[in-house]
Amino acid sequence: MLTTLFFLCIMLLGVPIGVCLCLAGLVFIFSSGDTVLFQSFPVQMFGGVDSYGLIAIPLFILIGEIMNGGGITRRLVELAMAFVGSVKGGLAYVNILANCMVASIIGSATAQVAIMSQIMVPQMEKQGYDKTFAAGLTVYGGMLGPIIPPSVMFVVYGVLAQVAVGDMLIAGILPGILLTLLFFIIIACMGLVYNYPRSEQRTLRQRLITIAQASPTLLIPIVIVGSILGGFANPTEAAAVGALAAALIGRFVTKEFRFSMMPAILLKSAIYASIVLFLVAAAAVFSWLLIYGKVPQAAAAWIQTVAKDPVSFLLLTNAILLLIGTVIDGIPGLIMTVPILLPIATDVYGIDPRHFGVVVVVNLVLGLMTPPVGLSFFVAAAVTGAKAGKMFIVTLPFFLVSCVALVLLSIFPSLSLAFLK
Repeated sequence: MLTTLFFLCIMLLGVPIGVCLCLAGLVFIFSSGDTVLFQSFPVQMFGGVDSYGLIAIPLFILIGEIMNGGGITRRLVELAMAFVGSVKGGLAYVNILANCMVASIIGSATAQVAIMSQIMVPQMEKQGYDKTFAAGLTVYGGMLGPIIPPSVMFVVYGVLAQVAVGDMLIAGILPGILLTLLFFIIIACMGLVYNYPRSEQRTLRQRLITIAQASPTLLIPIVIVGSILGGFANPTEAAAVGALAAALIGRFVTKEFRFSMMPAILLKSAIYASIVLFLVAAAAVFSWLLIYGKVPQAAAAWIQTVAKDPVSFLLLTNAILLLIGTVIDGIPGLIMTVPILLPIATDVYGIDPRHFGVVVVVNLVLGLMTPPVGLSFFVAAAVTGAKAGKMFIVTLPFFLVSCVALVLLSIFPSLSLAFLK
């Protein structure tokens, strides 16, 4: 109880979540009276990041930074416009489709929202869309980032759950496609009510030229996802090849990337990667102390009195995680919940850990779009100037259909496991 109160107090004071986990761990050891545990504290932290799979995280981050510096994001948006053509609500479809393409490279919801808000919202405003709707739509498009591979959250989950990272990345493909199709349906339905404008008219020749010029940028996700699916490379190796492909395409195809930009890009990538990896190290200590304190066993005993089968357990988990996700970012949410809930899911209810990982990640990502915090809305608001609260209300149908997708993923494991052996 003392440890829990201390953790909540320092977290509410704004102390970074990784530091909160470490300090709470020290308080737990001190209150337990078993001072021998202090000797294992640094060993557990080091063991948490002593994993080959975690090398993929800084490499995926590096890909995103090179892509931004090389103008690849803008080319992907132009490619999406060429594919969609002149249809009612065309730019709304382009927003989601472009986010889907960018998600296959960046893998971070908040980073994707920040980037795409700068590109899509001004274009949608010029064509007559409400700025609040355009920004809110971009937020839900950014939801695809941690779901469609590559995904930093799936890498972290794979390490926490001791599941093959490659399996987790592949498991995100169908859920990402499902969400994209559901968002398309909502755009079509809302377009009938609000009479969205048609996208800019382009001749077939102009569209073919755009596709020819922008298509080489698709080599990056093809290299990353294709090499993993084909068994030619593991996620870490695929990320390294993807970073090289991004640099070469940015330099010789889009011709906006310069190798002199690499020191700044590497520094920025290292800073963000170090934050993520410190969280993982703190998670190792947190998991170790949870097991020592027999927290998973106590939680399992309570949950079994409420949930009688795997589906009811997953629906209960959804409610708990959605509540947690409203106030805590995705990766810290994984760190705090997976060590407790995963043993219950696998040992008590026999749920495949890969299926459970997809449900957890989608749930925590959805929490980024849920009040009272709704971090992704605040990111979009900072970039566009739109009101965060109004964004949530205007785009409420997207939230509801995301909840429907989450329930479907919970009930039908095949939506996560279809591409896995």
